[in-house]
Amino acid sequence: MLNLVLFGPPGAGKGTQAEFLEKNFNLIHLSTGDLLRTEIAAKTHLGIEAKKNIDKGELVPDSVVVDMIKGKLNAHPTANGFIFDGFPRTVAQAKALDQLLEEHGTDLSAMLCLQVEKQELIDRLLNRGLTSGRSDDQDRAIIENRISVYEHKTAPLIEFYKAQGKYVPVEGMGTVEEIADKLVRSVKAL
Repeated sequence: MLNLVLFGPPGAGKGTQAEFLEKNFNLIHLSTGDLLRTEIAAKTHLGIEAKKNIDKGELVPDSVVVDMIKGKLNAHPTANGFIFDGFPRTVAQAKALDQLLEEHGTDLSAMLCLQVEKQELIDRLLNRGLTSGRSDDQDRAIIENRISVYEHKTAPLIEFYKAQGKYVPVEGMGTVEEIADKLVRSVKAL
């Protein structure tokens, strides 16, 4: 089973690139952002709680996200593998993912880390905010807070996956197609 964490700061292009990986390797794309937006749109209890954190540019609590991921893994027992997009975001979540995958008789193949310059991230998110309708993509202060949260709370995962020998850095600058090609080559080299 091929299980990949697609990693990088907000605006790195994880969702866009996950589509290419999904098609190339017949994987199931698990986007925590999409899962949370579905809950928010449905105004579920989970969605209401998540929205409070998202609107401040903060991370959604681990327990909420881990339970969502567990449900998706259980729903696809015969999958060729998964692309985790937006998860894990903390070392605690990474440890929970390792445990969930072990319970399913598999493990993580690699963490593909998209590396993008900060100004490019801000520009990409502001541009996405013009069409996405997402309030967190339309406010520069919130965007900068999201990047700061990533740098302080999420980036330490790089060391966690380096220690496991699963960290694969990928240059995230260039056209969508160029970045997709770099990712596909990185996966084929695993």
